[in-house]
Amino acid sequence: MTTPGPDGRDGGPGERGDLLDPRCPTRQLLDRIGTKWTSMTVKVLAEESPHEVRFAELRRRVPGISQKMLSSTLQSLARDGLVARRVEPTVPPAVHYRLTELGLSLEGPLSVLRHWAETHMPEIDRNNRAADQS
Repeated sequence: MTTPGPDGRDGGPGERGDLLDPRCPTRQLLDRIGTKWTSMTVKVLAEESPHEVRFAELRRRVPGISQKMLSSTLQSLARDGLVARRVEPTVPPAVHYRLTELGLSLEGPLSVLRHWAETHMPEIDRNNRAADQS
């Protein structure tokens, strides 16, 4: 859903959405890119950019992620055009991933959010403990 123009009609493709509109697809996009697994996966791929990373290596470098969750995360990122996937026809197939230019543009905002969380986690922990005690 895009923001209506001056004539009251929805704008065309490429125009900004309205996050507060429940019909806006921006909400679904934020649901996909706002997960911890997406943030960690993008971070690992960005660190290796422009080189590719194999699936098994990604799984090793994202602690706690299951094979199913990593596969789902990568499928979503690839569908959105944020990650490129390449399969080598070997037995078993070797699957490689890298960030696209669009994916690389997401690393900056996610990096800022990760930094904010790491910086403010002690304060958030204190607030949670205080709330639990009252």
